[in-house]
Amino acid sequence: MAKQKKATDASREVRISENALQNIDEITGYIAFVKQEPLSAVRVGDAFFNLFDKIGDNPFVFKECQQLPAKAKIYRQAVCYSWIVAYKITNIEIIILGIIHGARKPSKLRKLRNIK
Repeated sequence: MAKQKKATDASREVRISENALQNIDEITGYIAFVKQEPLSAVRVGDAFFNLFDKIGDNPFVFKECQQLPAKAKIYRQAVCYSWIVAYKITNIEIIILGIIHGARKPSKLRKLRNIK
């Protein structure tokens, strides 16, 4: 008889914070209206949401966020094109904290710790 796999990791819901939604709106708005590349804006927006799905499937696959140190290693970061997506892993959910461009100071990620 074949052994059945036990679910070792309880699935967590991915919640996108208001700050992250605002970041996505600003990024896609800039690409669509300022750079006048609406198809690229759609592609970038879709890439963010595809990344959020990947984070929900396996949140520990991405590296720990060095700017938000914690003993439990609950703060992680993923890269989408040239943007850094910071998120927090809790027992019941994964919270997408915010998105910053990789060329910005990484210390801007520290402000994301206070987002609920």
